[in-house]
Amino acid sequence: MTILSNRLQLVRPSETKAMTARAAALRTSGVNVIVLSQGEPDFPTPAAICDAGVRAIGKGLTRYTAVAGATQLREAICAKLKRDYGVDYRADDVTVGCGAKQVIFNALYASLDAGDETIIPTPCWVSYPDMVALAGGTAVLVPCEPERGFKLTAEALAGAITERTKWLMLNSPCNPTGAVYSSDELSALAQVLRDHPQVHVLSDDIYEKLVYEVPFASILTVAPDLFERTVIVNGVSKASAMTGWRVGYAAGPTHLIKAMNTIQGQTSSHTSSISQYAAVEAVGGDQHYVADFVAEFRKRRDLVVGLLARAPGLSCSVPDGAFYAFPSCAGLIGKRTPQGKIIASDVDFTDYLLDQFGVAAVPGSAFLAPSFLRISYASSQTELDLACKRIIYACEALT
Repeated sequence: MTILSNRLQLVRPSETKAMTARAAALRTSGVNVIVLSQGEPDFPTPAAICDAGVRAIGKGLTRYTAVAGATQLREAICAKLKRDYGVDYRADDVTVGCGAKQVIFNALYASLDAGDETIIPTPCWVSYPDMVALAGGTAVLVPCEPERGFKLTAEALAGAITERTKWLMLNSPCNPTGAVYSSDELSALAQVLRDHPQVHVLSDDIYEKLVYEVPFASILTVAPDLFERTVIVNGVSKASAMTGWRVGYAAGPTHLIKAMNTIQGQTSSHTSSISQYAAVEAVGGDQHYVADFVAEFRKRRDLVVGLLARAPGLSCSVPDGAFYAFPSCAGLIGKRTPQGKIIASDVDFTDYLLDQFGVAAVPGSAFLAPSFLRISYASSQTELDLACKRIIYACEALT
């Protein structure tokens, strides 16, 4: 008899984490592997943020905070949202968790009942459908075509809404595609949502600062009338290179934030107090480093997209945000490796890249986009140059 719950059958292990773990195991055994599977900036956390964490330790700020997070941090988040979004929140409208992932789960778990539907445009981050399932809801997956920039259209949204729809999940810039919704595109979605007052918006803005040619826009900047139906999710991991500090946050309707705090209070309580006081600096302090990060990511993006264009069988559009390239490998399906194995899927191709050429990427099927792969360019230009050349050799070796 197993002790495991039936609920566990609803979810898969994270394939991004699984690929990174496989790569780490190969590295440990002495294999030269370039890891492009992890969504983690390679920049050090800026010194001012680290200093804020050290000061917190020196001041003895190492004890419990409120479950919702330290008041100082929540007030800094309110000021940030006013500054960047033009929207007024109070500290009670904000909750802080152990990364944006926990905050999203708390929102879903606090709001979904059996049969409630959540619309998820795909390709999407690997965890969205599984979190909906764990919370007891039903994920309604809406494919977004590459020809439309991998973005949800108003027509597709209207066609997916039913009387059971409770959430629309939006991620812009998007993981894995790098797609960024324009103000006009968000306005068109908002117009549909006005006709369906039962639908709320979970806006995952974690890559908000990492945009290139297309400026970032929030659903609330174009549709402030949706304020009571929108939860903004963000954090400090990507734009401030603080992945290991584990600080994410959400702002939304007070009653939902209170419910999310109830869930968190019975699971993790609050995130690290030291991380929270460091995040005050990340959210409210001088952020000149962000422009430097973006400039470097743009160089890396252009390097990767340019090199992948030389790989026979791959086709890659230019992402507008985040730090991922999302090339199609459809032109390689059916080809044969030098060892005689048929590449029957994107999973076969990423396995081939890792096992034969020492490059770790994530198959697009993990993001509900078969025949694609995600390549993180959050690595040095030297590593990216070498990795992409290995990918070119790998493609050239197929027959």
